[in-house]
Amino acid sequence: MPVRSPTVRRRRLGMELRQLRESAGLTIEHVAQTLECSDSKVSRIETGQVSATPRDVRDMLEIYGISGQHRDELMQIAREARQKGWWHAYGDVPVPPVVAFEVEAYSMSIFYSLLVPGLFQIEDYARAVMRAIRPDLPARQIDRRVELRMARQTLLVKDEPPALWVVLDEAALRRHIGGRAVMHQQLERLIEVAALPNVTLQVLPFTSGEHAGLDGDFTIIGFPDPADPNVVCISMTTSDVWLEEAEVVRQYDHMFDLLRAGALSPAESITFFENAASECKV
Repeated sequence: MPVRSPTVRRRRLGMELRQLRESAGLTIEHVAQTLECSDSKVSRIETGQVSATPRDVRDMLEIYGISGQHRDELMQIAREARQKGWWHAYGDVPVPPVVAFEVEAYSMSIFYSLLVPGLFQIEDYARAVMRAIRPDLPARQIDRRVELRMARQTLLVKDEPPALWVVLDEAALRRHIGGRAVMHQQLERLIEVAALPNVTLQVLPFTSGEHAGLDGDFTIIGFPDPADPNVVCISMTTSDVWLEEAEVVRQYDHMFDLLRAGALSPAESITFFENAASECKV
């Protein structure tokens, strides 16, 4: 049975409810008045920002005249949307939105310019990154964030893992995060990851000059069900965002195509990792 992400379920439910409301020719204001709730609550349910209770969904479907199998399917999605994902065990630290999306991903296209992506980081590398980004945090908070990052990596080897295509700027591989010894281990880890059947790794060399990813890192996540449109996740130090407008996602798809076209081949990239790791030996 495929893993269900409550975040993805909530997003799907919101889109379905919005389409049903529009098909019924009703406004958000009318639905809110009928449900005796605020307009903003209906809007947040439709955009997937909040989880609707099964009662809310049942009442909305009644307003839209939905019954039978379609109603039962949406009620099941509503129940799944209120379940807790594995990451809720880390509620004491910020959990990036990408975590809730990647658990149900069918494919992930990732570009990173300054760091190795979290899914591939070794523990010492991750700890060095977090200490540098958040020097104000106590050691225990750093440890918990590292634990979360390591827990995410089970995604790589689970049954039916997503297909990952990753482009790394050479800058992410030249900076000795954590020192030479840690960077050597990190590069060795990249060689291991590149051997996984579901992972394609490419290096974008300095010689490529200017490129489509100069504006920053991003991750495009695709889902197995066509009813769940692709989403672009962008992580930042203080907040994370995700973009789902179809035209915006298409633009990022095009950017990623340009990046991988300008990168070294997967075989050449492995040779790059090997040479860089050799240079980092203490």
